[in-house]
Amino acid sequence: MSPQELIEMSTFAFNLIGLVICLIGLTLVQRMTQRWPGYALAVAGFLIAALPLFYKMLATAP
Repeated sequence: MSPQELIEMSTFAFNLIGLVICLIGLTLVQRMTQRWPGYALAVAGFLIAALPLFYKMLATAP
């Protein structure tokens, strides 16, 4: 099985885990005095959720 097939099968898991990490980061932004760790966690969650899309874009680039 190729890496692309594995990522396509696990797209839902990546999206769900990325969404949860993003929500945790945005919750930390509201509760902490220094906001940058929460924003960094939210960006990391977004990147995890978008990883399958980025892989598809880079894998099919000419």
